[in-house]
Amino acid sequence: MSKIALVAAFASILSFPAFAGDQMLDGTYELVSSTRKLLDTGEVVDTYGKHPTGYVNYGKDGRFLVLIVWDKNDRPNPESVKLITDQQRADLFRTMTSYGGTYTFDGHTLEHHVDISWNQVWTGTTVIRDIQRDGDKLIYTTRPAPFAADGKMSVLTLVWQKTG
Repeated sequence: MSKIALVAAFASILSFPAFAGDQMLDGTYELVSSTRKLLDTGEVVDTYGKHPTGYVNYGKDGRFLVLIVWDKNDRPNPESVKLITDQQRADLFRTMTSYGGTYTFDGHTLEHHVDISWNQVWTGTTVIRDIQRDGDKLIYTTRPAPFAADGKMSVLTLVWQKTG
């Protein structure tokens, strides 16, 4: 094998850091459900209300973006952009999650390497999700961590359905 062919083969392997073997994640997934177990009491509650909306997109280039908003009944509904209050802005911020960056996936563990976030505390960190597949659904389980909205130690379980 020529040096050029060897370099090209090696470069093609490096260009897909986001998956292991046939464990590709690329595509868009819609949030189906999300629950949170409070570690101090064992109580299981809806993480983002009964009917949250969310999407996560995984690119073949190893980048991802997540956006989740709480149930619309749990979010302010300002009359207009012109009339929105500072309290409504703060409450809208508190009832969403959004972050992006690069990801790696070994078939069981997904690492989100966060380089942009709605919550600057997450920027520059790595968040880990343990993953199970059920057809075209991904079931995430987070590692124990303080929940961003209230600081309570929690484990979240999110179910995502691949779209299209």
